[in-house]
Parts: sequence; structure tokens; C-alpha cells
Amino acid sequence: MGIKLHGLSMSTNTSRVMVCLHEKDVDFELIPVNVFAGEHKLPPFLSKNPFGLIPALEDDDLTLFESRAITAYLAEKYKETGPDLIRKSDPKEAALVRMWAEVESQCYDPAISPIIFEYLVSPFQGKEPNQSVIEASMEKVKNVLDVYEARLSSTEYLAGDFFSLADLNHITNTHYFMKTPCASMISDRPHVKAWWEDISSRPSFQKLVGGLTFGQN
Repeated sequence: MGIKLHGLSMSTNTSRVMVCLHEKDVDFELIPVNVFAGEHKLPPFLSKNPFGLIPALEDDDLTLFESRAITAYLAEKYKETGPDLIRKSDPKEAALVRMWAEVESQCYDPAISPIIFEYLVSPFQGKEPNQSVIEASMEKVKNVLDVYEARLSSTEYLAGDFFSLADLNHITNTHYFMKTPCASMISDRPHVKAWWEDISSRPSFQKLVGGLTFGQN
């Protein structure tokens, strides 16, 4: 049967999974879900994710949703292929990977996602960006990035001197963030900038970057 990924490449959550699949050099089939027509809210897709959000992954008899749970599954299943993204053989390193992966989902993503939405998604929907939302989010982003700058001044990557799932999970939403007027918040922090240039240059992401444009599948 092989792996089937239901979603859209322009989606940060779908492309997060795609980056992980490419890191592990795993063949998969991307099955587009037309969210603009509401396909993600119809029974065929709801049978895969009852919350009606992309992506969903099918691997033989296993169906998963939530992109970070999917990347963790792929990192574990294919731990012998490609880079070791979870460092399971070293409990301390593995703990740091999990910790910084949690930071991404609980602190980083909630801070930058409203900015991405207001600057990129709202105009795509024919709306003006809400500046009050942007300003409030910018303060949150500043606080998070200050922590990252301090951390990355002593380690090459977030969990240590090795690329891991903690870094991978940042790639696609940071790509969109860098297309907003707030991009200087990363480029003005030398260690964060160097980290971003490193992780965004990985071949796994370069395979996808051309499709990360609103209006494309």
C-alpha cells in the first residue's frame, strides 16, 4: 500500500511531514485535499481525521493526524535511515530533542502563526492584515527568539550540535514567516539567522520550497 499523505504542499503542517519523509528518503503519495472547497470537512476525510484538519497519513493499517505526531512516528520508524532525528540511544540528547520540539509547538508556532496568517493568508482571502494582532504577536516572537539566540550561541542546533526533529519541525512555518515584514526579527539575530540558513538549505526542504506558495497545491 505504501504511505499516503492527505493534504496540501502549501500547508505548513503538510509540508512539515513532507520534509521529514524526504529526510528519511521515504517514498510517499501526496493526495491533495481541496480545503478551499471544504473537502477536509466531508466524511471521506473526516474518517481519517475527525477534527477536519490536514494532514492525515495512512501507512498500511495505521492512520495518523497531527503533523508533529506524524514526524515523530516517521523519525522512530525509519530511525536507521537518514539522520537520527530523535537520538533515542542517548537519553539526555533524546530529552533535549523532545523539550525543544515542545518549545516549537507550544511557544514558537503560537507566536509566529498569527503573523503569517495576517500578512499572507488574510490578503489571499481578500482581507486586510489586522495590525493589532500582528503587534501583539511580535512581542511574543521577540521573547521566544531572544531565548533561541541565547541557546544557539552555544549550540549549532536547538537540541545540541546535531540536526533533529526539534529543528525540522520549525522549517516550514519559518519559511513563511521570512516572507513577512517581520523577517528581520530572525535576520537581525546572528545565531538564529545562521541556524535558519542552515536548516532551510537542507535538500529535504529544497525539494518542496517551490510549492510553498499560496494558491498552489
